[in-house]
Amino acid sequence: MKYSIGVDIGGMSIKVGLVDLSGKIIDQNKQDTAKDSNTCISNLANQIKNLLNKNKISIDEVKGIGIGCPGSVNNQTGVVNILPNLGWKDVPLVRMLKKYFNIRVELSNDASVATLAEAKHGCAKGYKNCIMFTLGTGVGGGMIIEGKIYDGGFGHGGELGHITLDYKGERCTCGRNGCIETFVSATALIKQTKVAMQNDKNSMMWLDVENDINNVTGKTAFECAKKGDKTAQGVVDKYVTYLGESILNMLNIFRPDVFIIGGGISHQGKYLTDKLTSYCEKFDYGYKYAPKTKILTAKLGNDAGIIGAASLID
Repeated sequence: MKYSIGVDIGGMSIKVGLVDLSGKIIDQNKQDTAKDSNTCISNLANQIKNLLNKNKISIDEVKGIGIGCPGSVNNQTGVVNILPNLGWKDVPLVRMLKKYFNIRVELSNDASVATLAEAKHGCAKGYKNCIMFTLGTGVGGGMIIEGKIYDGGFGHGGELGHITLDYKGERCTCGRNGCIETFVSATALIKQTKVAMQNDKNSMMWLDVENDINNVTGKTAFECAKKGDKTAQGVVDKYVTYLGESILNMLNIFRPDVFIIGGGISHQGKYLTDKLTSYCEKFDYGYKYAPKTKILTAKLGNDAGIIGAASLID
């Protein structure tokens, strides 16, 4: 059997990929996500069949189907316990899909499978232990220990974005205060950028967003900081402090070989990772006199979900 199927479930769309043993996506397709779970899984089965038919591959040539899904999932029972964006609760996703395909089906959290993809076929290939933050609307987290996903009891661990950085901080969507997510998500960075702009009407950032604060993105402060804008540099320095402290917490617990930054902010590449490494190097126990953890940016981009899901079958 030469192939695996990788399924990347998102709130807006589902991507399905045919992946070979080297982690290369041979072909893929995409369709809108139906909110009703029965309709969604029926559509997914047809999506998989269409992909196989198009490539003239029988299901007998497929090792299995791996699924990366957001929300809270149980990787042992194959159940999506809660997926708020779609209104799913206790959906037996694996069992339902196996009604259509009598092959192995595995389920894990989307951030975990993205981390697995980077560990097996991306920036952390060749390393056994890595941690990843995916910086987007929130903060996803993934852990690979001795080459395998570690996501805690029943797959409900790995919520790295919901570790408290300041218990008196801003209220988080999870109900606690001052979670990492409230400081280092792209959403948080945009808020921090807007506050700094409102305090400095002469900042270059206003020109960058055409004088419309609603145009601020996660790139705004970084791009203007590179051009020498002092206010933007202040935003970036503060953001690096928040992210650096969050990373140091992970290093002191896990001491991975590699720490990966994913999500849109990772496109800042070495400009970001050099700053983070310099920040971490200031601290004796966290970095200076400890085994060095490489801080890298993810390289598989939007393909990580499919590749990581397929890698669940390895």
